[in-house]
Amino acid sequence: MVVSGHTLDLAKAREVAERLLDNLGKVILGKGDEEQLAVMALMCRGHLLIEDVPGVGKTMLARSIARSIGGTFRRIQFTPDLLPADITGVSVFNQKNGEFEYREGPIVAQVVLADEINRASPKTQAALLEAMEERQVTVDGVAHPMPEPFIVMATQNPIEYEGTFPLPETELDRFLVRLHLGYPDKEDEIRVLEAQQYVHPVEQLEAVVDESDLVALQNAVRGIHVSDDVKEYIVAIADATRNHGSLYLGASPRGSLALFRLVQAKALLEERDYALPDDVKALAYPALGHRVILSSAARIQGTTSADAIAEVLEQTPVAGALPGA
Repeated sequence: MVVSGHTLDLAKAREVAERLLDNLGKVILGKGDEEQLAVMALMCRGHLLIEDVPGVGKTMLARSIARSIGGTFRRIQFTPDLLPADITGVSVFNQKNGEFEYREGPIVAQVVLADEINRASPKTQAALLEAMEERQVTVDGVAHPMPEPFIVMATQNPIEYEGTFPLPETELDRFLVRLHLGYPDKEDEIRVLEAQQYVHPVEQLEAVVDESDLVALQNAVRGIHVSDDVKEYIVAIADATRNHGSLYLGASPRGSLALFRLVQAKALLEERDYALPDDVKALAYPALGHRVILSSAARIQGTTSADAIAEVLEQTPVAGALPGA
């Protein structure tokens, strides 16, 4: 199978993904599932939202990914006074040639860390939308493409709300995955102390894949077979979120596509050239949990988006499965 001129080799593609995972494991200890989700986002050409308390490794995860692919890395510290032009860049008049020249902003990088994204104003947050969806920024009417590969990794603290602006639904919908790193267990935290006694492991991390490897990996994901039954199951789950009593807003078609891509990536990591309904069940919450909005009544009752997605999975039969199977 050939996509965009690259011959797809399932075994080689999985080997590239394993190299990435092994490299991340040298820095982020005891978080294999979360590292896998982050790599899957990269495999699907998607963006990643990391929601967790400070100090659990959100920034290190972004830096580790950038070093692992040998890509350019830029960090944008979001603050209330940050302006859209501080992200996208500006046009500057060159007196020598009498023309305006584009001075690129920090968004023009292969791995961009949008740190504490919810501390910036909605207008500034919106500056990311075009880059994330269309992989370009428009400054003074001129479009400037993003480099490839391009991934935005945004972080936010779910505990502290003072001085923050909640991300709008349109922006949340552009993140392929939301994940939580969480605190390490005692043994892993001891390993963290020992690993950083003299130097941080991320400083010694080397690139393990190049751009051509990554492009081939991303193309290989798109070559994974998804049966009609699995497609129907994905769409049925998304549709069920739109009609669930606890949800004010359900998942968009972009959410269905995100889940579709993720199940392809999971199948590849598990050495399969086809997706299974179990892949859909495992990835429904990471793909859809941040795209749904709970109703006021559900929030008062203490229902979470995870609870609602779990109910949807329980109530939605797998397409093609026998009743009671």
